Amino acid sequence: MQKIFTKTFRPGEKWSGAIGRHKYLHFKALGEDANLSILMYNLLDTSERYNMPDTLKAQYTSHLTKGNVLMSDNGRVLASITEDSLGWHDTITGHTTRRMTDEKYGIHTYQQARNDFYRSGEENFKMELVRNNMGKGDLVPCVNLFSKVYVDLDGSMHYVPGWCKEGATVTLRTEMDIIFIASNTPNPLNPSKEYPQVPVILDVYDAPPTDLMDECVNHRPENHRAFENTWDYYNLLGR
Repeated sequence: MQKIFTKTFRPGEKWSGAIGRHKYLHFKALGEDANLSILMYNLLDTSERYNMPDTLKAQYTSHLTKGNVLMSDNGRVLASITEDSLGWHDTITGHTTRRMTDEKYGIHTYQQARNDFYRSGEENFKMELVRNNMGKGDLVPCVNLFSKVYVDLDGSMHYVPGWCKEGATVTLRTEMDIIFIASNTPNPLNPSKEYPQVPVILDVYDAPPTDLMDECVNHRPENHRAFENTWDYYNLLGR
């Protein structure tokens, strides 16, 4: 595979970019308790975006791992997970806010720390949405790569410290042309009183087209139908 792009997300950093279909997005944590919050939108029509409820109910899960897909609100597959060293990525706790960040880690402003000030997921996402001709109304629930959060029978949610070890990896394959938005900010349930300082590397490679024998296609019947919807979409576009 030929690497076509690499990016290191520093602690607190945000980023967005257009990424074509048939690409591998390989993420690697450079320390323990990493958390990379991500969003995805259809590059050709940003009204179509990652849909957390449909993704989870269609695959009978509350977390994502190898074989799972990230579905859009039009029943198509934005990306699929082809490799995963952890086996669990959080989908339900969302992103940090400015108020949450100040209360947990203390007020840490740009005037004090310049580019090392403590950023929140909410601010990062909103700024990158604006850069892509969207706004705060387009902000949807995110996926938190590298974090494990489980729910007890009483409905309480629990973050698992130490779940992500240094060197942990996960690989997504894009099934549509997407706008990808990332925020290297803490999981909202991370109990640490110190702002996490864990870089994450993204390497992008060309990937072959997905076929009918693929594990993600056959993970569930709902996955197969979502892939069919995706292939029909591009066939009608002539692509």
